[in-house]
Formats: sequence, C-alpha cells, structure tokens
Amino acid sequence: MLSDVDSAVIQQYGILNTQVSTDDAFIYGIPYPGVFVCDERGIVVSKFFHDSYKKRESPETLIDAAMGRIQIDQGAPQVKGGEPDISITATVRGGRGSLRQGIIRQLVVRFNIAPGLHIYGEPVPEGLTATRVTVTGPADVRTLPSQYPSSTPLHLPSLGVDLEVWSGEVDIVVPFYAAGDIATEAKAPESAHCQLQFDVTYQACNESECLLPRTQQFTLELPIDVVDVPSLAVHRGHGQREGHYDSGPAMRRLVWRKVRSNPLALIKFIWKTLKLEVQTAWNRKKPG
Repeated sequence: MLSDVDSAVIQQYGILNTQVSTDDAFIYGIPYPGVFVCDERGIVVSKFFHDSYKKRESPETLIDAAMGRIQIDQGAPQVKGGEPDISITATVRGGRGSLRQGIIRQLVVRFNIAPGLHIYGEPVPEGLTATRVTVTGPADVRTLPSQYPSSTPLHLPSLGVDLEVWSGEVDIVVPFYAAGDIATEAKAPESAHCQLQFDVTYQACNESECLLPRTQQFTLELPIDVVDVPSLAVHRGHGQREGHYDSGPAMRRLVWRKVRSNPLALIKFIWKTLKLEVQTAWNRKKPG
C-alpha cells in the first residue's frame, strides 16, 4: 500500500470516490475499492471496482482473471447433483469457501454435459427453459450479476429459431458477499457457519428432442470467518482478527494533515466514532 497524499494518483486513474463529500474530511480522497489486473506487458486484462469497501474480490478471483480460467479449490465445500447425462458440481471459490465481510466469493456451478446434448442460455423462445442459478438464502447474503461463458449459436430449422447453447463443460458463476449481521466488523460472528441455499434450473436437449426442464435445490455449509482489522482503538475489541502492526503513527499523521486542511474535521470524526461505539455496544447487548 503506497501513500497518495492529496489523492493525486487516485484522480489520475479516475477512481476518486465521489460518494464521499468534502464534509467527510477524514475519509475524503479515498478511491473506489478495486483492482486492475495486468498481464506481463502491462496491458489491463481485467478490472474489478465496486461502490463500497465491503465488496472486494478474493485473491483467488484475481488469480483466475490473470490465468484466464476458473480454478476449483478442492478443499472448499462442495455439493454434487444433476442426472446421468448432466452432472452438476457446485462449490465456492475463494478463502476455502469461507464467508466474511468485505470479500466477494464466487459460487461456481459446473455442468458436465454428455456428448450430443446442450443446455440453453438467454434468450429462449416460449416452451424452452434457459439455464440459471438463483441464490435463495440466507437473507443476509447479496448477489451480483451472474457470469456466463460464451455460448454457441444453434439454428433449429424445424422451429425457425436461433438459440444460444452450451455443451461439454460449462461454468456459471454467481458472485456473492455477506451483508447485515451475518458477518460484520462491528461484532464477532454469531455463528461459525451458515447455509448457502441456491436453485439450479436447466433443460437439456439434443438436435431433435428435449428433456423436461429441471430445477434442483442445493445447500452448501460455509464457515464464517472474522475480519482483519488494523491495530487502532476504533477497531479493537469487536471480536475481529486484529493486526499486530502499530497503525497509530500513520493515523496520527493523517489526522494532523486533515486537521490543518479542515479544522472542523476532528469534531466530525470524534462524533462519528462515538456513534459507532454506541452502536457496537448496543449490538452486543442484543439478545441471541
């Protein structure tokens, strides 16, 4: 992590967080959280940016982007399903399948389709069913748009329609992250695990006939991990994994620089810190 006084480099890259106003003097100037992935020639091959620090890609996702393929972690929770000609393996990519605040994990649903069969992507005509993965629980898990591989065009003369299909090995990826109280920096996790529930819908066809559409329900039990926090008073004591490095000197330099540029910033910072402490104390007293 490099110092970027006055956010000069951040502004050159065009990633200044415009949701933070100058009234928030102690955090004004931060970037949108994100990563550029470059190849060995320095060419950007992928990028990941979000509107909140509570959404960041797993290191494994960045490695997959650089490699150009999704790698399955055999040590992560995994569940299997499907039918004789279409096997389904579902797992979570990143952090050995753990769930924690601030980190986006990937639900990877891998289809292995027997030769001669295919499944459908959007759009499909009436009477056929497109392939989709839908996360149904828990309530404190949020999803981002699903990621689909490139499909192959298929023309059906008998119906006079053009379709988009997949065959062979197909990965559908649903990025998701923790929200609410399931994994938060404000208190220790209430449970060591949670159950990720999702439905997989598909319809298999060959050149002349189709099987009936099928929706299969899956559940993955994921461990809940704590959050890494710096060794600062505002973060300590919340039941998280506290850093061993002393963040005080860097924070004091930041505070002094911000106070000189905006004297009222210190008062606003103290007020927001007190509100956070009160909320944390309240959360600890909640029953259950």
